[in-house]
Amino acid sequence: MPELLIDFITSLDGYASADGWPGFWGLEGPEYLSWLGEAPEGDYTVLMGATTYRVMSGFAAAGEEGTDVLADLSKVVFSSTLTEPLTWPNSRLVSTDPIEAVREMKEKGSESLRTIGSLTLCRALLNAGLVDRFRVVVFPVITGATGRERIYDGYPDVALEMIDSRTFDGRIQLLEYAPKVLSGPPGT
Repeated sequence: MPELLIDFITSLDGYASADGWPGFWGLEGPEYLSWLGEAPEGDYTVLMGATTYRVMSGFAAAGEEGTDVLADLSKVVFSSTLTEPLTWPNSRLVSTDPIEAVREMKEKGSESLRTIGSLTLCRALLNAGLVDRFRVVVFPVITGATGRERIYDGYPDVALEMIDSRTFDGRIQLLEYAPKVLSGPPGT
């Protein structure tokens, strides 16, 4: 069965973005960009919601470094507000329930799936028990005053078993886990 990977980039304090900061918080170094260029999970279908689609396709249209890799990837956008045709290449709009659509993709499809951003979608997929792997790339900044989109607000309790870790450019941390949604704190 294809896997589903949740894939986040975050500040150390758990924000997905921050007002006034550039993409990757301006810290994308050559090792990290090279790794992105190698297209890890490049054969995976990318899942995202409307907000992430708007932001990422805007970055791509502006030529933001690191987004060129995404142009050739197959992308599924879950939205009830966007309409076709989508302008970002290889993007398909799905307006049905994302949980059921992803469940069907995993059961009947042959390609593995991964997310980009899309905090609400990721939270719903995790709650539904559909996530096989959870990857977080942590950038060494704290954006307490300007941070937007706290990633883990509204998440259930989740146990994480480390699968892999890596450091890029002496400062950016990649952490990969197998998640297990808990019914509450251990021992309760």
